[in-house]
Amino acid sequence: MTVYTTTSLKAELNERGWRLTPQRETILHIFQELPQGEHLSAEDLYQRLETDGEGISLSTIYRTLKLMARMGILRELELGEGHKHYEINQPYPHHHHHLICVRCNATIEFKNDSILKIGAKTAQKEGFHLLDCQMTIHAVCPKCQRALMPL
Repeated sequence: MTVYTTTSLKAELNERGWRLTPQRETILHIFQELPQGEHLSAEDLYQRLETDGEGISLSTIYRTLKLMARMGILRELELGEGHKHYEINQPYPHHHHHLICVRCNATIEFKNDSILKIGAKTAQKEGFHLLDCQMTIHAVCPKCQRALMPL
Protein backbone atom coordinates (compact mmCIF):
# COMPACT_ATOMS: atom_id res chain seq x y z
CA MET A 1 0.00 0.00 0.00
CA THR A 2 1.28 3.47 -0.85
CA VAL A 3 1.00 6.76 0.97
CA TYR A 4 -1.22 8.89 -1.24
CA THR A 5 0.00 12.21 -2.60
CA THR A 6 -1.83 14.55 -4.93
CA THR A 7 0.26 13.20 -7.82
CA SER A 8 -0.43 9.54 -7.04
CA LEU A 9 -4.15 10.23 -6.55
CA LYS A 10 -4.29 12.08 -9.88
CA ALA A 11 -2.51 9.21 -11.66
CA GLU A 12 -4.79 6.58 -10.16
CA LEU A 13 -7.94 8.56 -10.94
CA ASN A 14 -6.78 9.15 -14.54
CA GLU A 15 -6.03 5.44 -14.92
CA ARG A 16 -9.66 4.72 -13.96
CA GLY A 17 -11.03 7.40 -16.30
CA TRP A 18 -11.74 9.99 -13.59
CA ARG A 19 -10.31 13.45 -12.94
CA LEU A 20 -8.64 14.96 -9.92
CA THR A 21 -11.13 17.72 -9.19
CA PRO A 22 -10.31 20.59 -6.81
CA GLN A 23 -12.88 19.13 -4.39
CA ARG A 24 -11.20 15.70 -4.35
CA GLU A 25 -7.81 17.33 -3.83
CA THR A 26 -9.14 19.46 -0.94
CA ILE A 27 -10.69 16.42 0.75
CA LEU A 28 -7.46 14.41 0.36
CA HIS A 29 -5.47 17.25 1.97
CA ILE A 30 -7.81 17.38 4.96
CA PHE A 31 -7.37 13.65 5.60
CA GLN A 32 -3.60 13.86 5.08
CA GLU A 33 -3.41 16.59 7.74
CA LEU A 34 -5.63 14.88 10.34
CA PRO A 35 -3.81 13.96 13.55
CA GLN A 36 -3.37 10.21 13.91
CA GLY A 37 -6.36 8.69 15.67
CA GLU A 38 -8.83 11.30 14.42
CA HIS A 39 -11.73 10.14 12.24
CA LEU A 40 -14.23 12.24 10.31
CA SER A 41 -17.79 11.52 9.26
CA ALA A 42 -19.15 13.12 6.09
CA GLU A 43 -20.98 15.64 8.29
CA ASP A 44 -17.79 16.42 10.27
CA LEU A 45 -15.92 16.96 7.01
CA TYR A 46 -18.71 19.19 5.66
CA GLN A 47 -18.60 21.37 8.81
CA ARG A 48 -14.81 21.63 8.62
CA LEU A 49 -14.98 22.64 4.95
CA GLU A 50 -17.69 25.21 5.70
CA THR A 51 -15.53 26.70 8.47
CA ASP A 52 -12.60 26.89 6.01
CA GLY A 53 -14.82 28.67 3.46
CA GLU A 54 -14.82 25.73 1.03
CA GLY A 55 -18.13 25.40 -0.80
CA ILE A 56 -18.31 21.64 -1.29
CA SER A 57 -21.79 20.13 -1.14
CA LEU A 58 -22.61 17.26 1.19
CA SER A 59 -23.54 15.05 -1.78
CA THR A 60 -20.10 15.67 -3.37
CA ILE A 61 -18.46 14.85 -0.03
CA TYR A 62 -20.39 11.55 0.24
CA ARG A 63 -19.47 10.57 -3.35
CA THR A 64 -15.81 11.49 -2.84
CA LEU A 65 -15.55 9.59 0.46
CA LYS A 66 -17.09 6.47 -1.11
CA LEU A 67 -14.77 6.73 -4.13
CA MET A 68 -11.64 7.18 -2.00
CA ALA A 69 -12.68 4.28 0.25
CA ARG A 70 -13.20 2.00 -2.79
CA MET A 71 -9.77 3.02 -4.07
CA GLY A 72 -8.19 2.14 -0.72
CA ILE A 73 -7.11 5.73 0.03
CA LEU A 74 -9.48 6.08 2.98
CA ARG A 75 -10.60 3.51 5.53
CA GLU A 76 -14.35 3.39 6.08
CA LEU A 77 -15.11 2.76 9.75
CA GLU A 78 -18.27 1.76 11.58
CA LEU A 79 -17.73 3.36 14.97
CA GLY A 80 -21.14 2.61 16.42
CA GLU A 81 -22.66 6.08 16.03
CA GLY A 82 -25.05 5.14 13.25
CA HIS A 83 -22.92 6.61 10.46
CA LYS A 84 -19.57 5.90 8.89
CA HIS A 85 -16.32 7.66 9.74
CA TYR A 86 -13.24 7.87 7.56
CA GLU A 87 -9.49 8.15 8.05
CA ILE A 88 -6.50 8.02 5.74
CA ASN A 89 -5.52 4.41 5.06
CA GLN A 90 -1.97 4.34 6.36
CA PRO A 91 0.38 1.62 5.17
CA TYR A 92 2.01 -0.86 7.55
CA PRO A 93 3.28 -0.28 10.30
CA HIS A 94 0.61 2.36 10.99
CA HIS A 95 -2.15 -0.16 10.34
CA HIS A 96 -4.52 -0.38 13.31
CA HIS A 97 -7.85 -1.66 14.56
CA HIS A 98 -10.58 -0.19 16.79
CA LEU A 99 -12.10 -1.04 20.17
CA ILE A 100 -15.38 0.88 20.62
CA CYS A 101 -17.65 1.32 23.62
CA VAL A 102 -21.25 0.71 22.52
CA ARG A 103 -22.60 3.08 25.21
CA CYS A 104 -20.41 6.21 24.99
CA ASN A 105 -18.63 5.57 21.64
CA ALA A 106 -15.17 5.95 23.22
CA THR A 107 -12.73 4.57 20.66
CA ILE A 108 -9.31 3.08 21.24
CA GLU A 109 -6.97 2.23 18.39
CA PHE A 110 -4.72 -0.80 18.73
CA LYS A 111 -2.24 -2.71 16.58
CA ASN A 112 -2.07 -6.43 16.02
CA ASP A 113 0.10 -7.81 13.24
CA SER A 114 -1.60 -11.22 13.41
CA ILE A 115 -4.89 -9.77 12.18
CA LEU A 116 -3.20 -8.17 9.17
CA LYS A 117 -1.26 -11.36 8.39
CA ILE A 118 -4.41 -13.50 8.52
CA GLY A 119 -6.25 -11.03 6.28
CA ALA A 120 -3.40 -10.89 3.76
CA LYS A 121 -3.00 -14.68 3.71
CA THR A 122 -6.74 -15.25 3.25
CA ALA A 123 -6.95 -12.68 0.44
CA GLN A 124 -3.93 -14.16 -1.34
CA LYS A 125 -5.28 -17.71 -1.00
CA GLU A 126 -8.53 -16.65 -2.68
CA GLY A 127 -6.77 -14.60 -5.38
CA PHE A 128 -7.86 -11.24 -3.98
CA HIS A 129 -5.73 -8.09 -3.78
CA LEU A 130 -5.83 -6.82 -0.19
CA LEU A 131 -6.75 -3.12 0.14
CA ASP A 132 -7.50 -3.00 3.84
CA CYS A 133 -7.84 -5.27 6.83
CA GLN A 134 -9.53 -3.94 9.93
CA MET A 135 -11.05 -5.37 13.03
CA THR A 136 -13.64 -3.49 15.06
CA ILE A 137 -14.44 -4.77 18.51
CA HIS A 138 -17.66 -3.55 20.12
CA ALA A 139 -17.58 -3.66 23.93
CA VAL A 140 -18.48 -1.67 27.06
CA CYS A 141 -15.70 0.50 28.52
CA PRO A 142 -14.81 0.39 32.25
CA LYS A 143 -16.49 3.78 32.93
CA CYS A 144 -19.79 2.61 31.39
CA GLN A 145 -19.53 -0.75 33.18
CA ARG A 146 -19.31 1.11 36.51
CA ALA A 147 -22.32 3.23 35.56
CA LEU A 148 -24.32 0.07 34.83
CA MET A 149 -23.54 -1.60 38.16
CA PRO A 150 -26.02 -1.11 40.98
CA LEU A 151 -24.66 0.49 44.16
